[in-house]
Amino acid sequence: MVANRLRARRAGIDTYQQPVVYMRSDCDVCRAEGFQSQAQVEVLAGARHLLAILHHVTDEWLRHDEIALSEAAWTLLGAASGDEVEVRHPPLQDSLAHLRAKVHGVKFDYGALRPLMEDVSLGRLADIHLASFVTICAGGGLDFDETVALTRAMVDIGERLDWGVSPVMDKHCIGGLPGNRTTLLVVPIVAACGVTMPKTSSRAITSAAGTADAMETLAPVELDVASMRRVVEREGGCIAWGGTARISPADDMLIRVERPLNLDSEGLLVASILSKKIAAGSQRVLIDLPVGPLTKLRSVEAAGLLSRSMVSVGAALGLQVRIQLTDGTQPVGRGIGPALEAMDVMAVLERRADAPSDLRERALLLAGGILEMAGRSEAGSGVRMARAVLDDGRALAKFIAICEAQGGMRVPPGSAHSHEVCAPVGGLVSAIDTRLLTRAAKLAGAPRDPAAGATMHVRLQDRVDLGQPLFALHAESLGALQYALSFVRSQLPIVHIDARQ
Repeated sequence: MVANRLRARRAGIDTYQQPVVYMRSDCDVCRAEGFQSQAQVEVLAGARHLLAILHHVTDEWLRHDEIALSEAAWTLLGAASGDEVEVRHPPLQDSLAHLRAKVHGVKFDYGALRPLMEDVSLGRLADIHLASFVTICAGGGLDFDETVALTRAMVDIGERLDWGVSPVMDKHCIGGLPGNRTTLLVVPIVAACGVTMPKTSSRAITSAAGTADAMETLAPVELDVASMRRVVEREGGCIAWGGTARISPADDMLIRVERPLNLDSEGLLVASILSKKIAAGSQRVLIDLPVGPLTKLRSVEAAGLLSRSMVSVGAALGLQVRIQLTDGTQPVGRGIGPALEAMDVMAVLERRADAPSDLRERALLLAGGILEMAGRSEAGSGVRMARAVLDDGRALAKFIAICEAQGGMRVPPGSAHSHEVCAPVGGLVSAIDTRLLTRAAKLAGAPRDPAAGATMHVRLQDRVDLGQPLFALHAESLGALQYALSFVRSQLPIVHIDARQ
């Protein structure tokens, strides 16, 4: 065996999107190359290569002639167990010079951001460099020109879809509001009106369910570009997971380090959203901005600033953007969690008497706005058209057809265990802590367990009696249910009740 070659082994360790490799600290390669723990190394298997973070192993589970790969590294490298791989120091990245220049006051331009985003998307930069980039961009670190250049660069280094028709519509919600699963209603309504709407959606990052998670309880979502095109050509729309296609690939890498840093960056947020819309072939997009005390946008003023930035950056890149401010003071619908939110959607589509009216009306507002943007209805009449399509069953028929085209419709699963959380006093519901409610749903198992989560029984301004159920927790195991209940009891009240009313 050549000195810097080792045999690949699958470690079976989930490191999320960060490729990690494990080597004996006393193996010949580490000793010869001077590899330190936490160093970045390049691993090559034939024509494929990856950059990964090295962790040292001192235990006998790993042999001196082996290198173990985390799940992310194993998938990216595509090696087979026992394959010989080469391990070496990574090449120096010229794009880091642009990062250093920004630190010293030089503005980013497209020429700097294009190679930076390419290196980000290919995993050539270590997390410390990604964190530096995110930090530099935070707190107004990107002006208008830089945000436009970043958005363009993020589009250009990935796939860009072209649907061959016009207009191609899209929607997006910036998130932060549990249960806001309007996409599953908007797409079939719009598509039933003859408007093209290929929707790529994300899985949950910090929420109890992403759009793709909820849709996956009803139909397959992992569609490649060819499958998406087939579904859209047949039905006029789709609801697919965006991770299958290489659309704005640098964005997912940046999000991975943005979340733990918890830094506010308007420029990165705008570039993240708009780059994915442009790359997905969208021409006109409606963006839902929930405003509330616990959402990403706490005030109408903050929403106004973000709105102006999105509209102007979109216009500079040929994308028509329209903003819709919505209420973010309480959860939408009843369900919080993939299957529970999907059940709400089906209740609305099937026009059941117990369907959540707030989810229905919010979806009609957004669908109406999209129909007006598409020129399918006159200004002010979009909601009326959307309501007619929903009420006469065309939206349900279109949704079923989309599900069948994506691989077949499913019935959302139910949970094995549940527990009601009841009112400690009687009075008026004055506030609902949506963040704590989301945390409880996640501790119960959502979105990992599709049937897990929470079901709301009350809304703001409802009058409740002592002992009346406020919400229920659902879990697949008793252990997860007890864990979530312990959290709820330690954080009471999640639902605030004004006993004086």
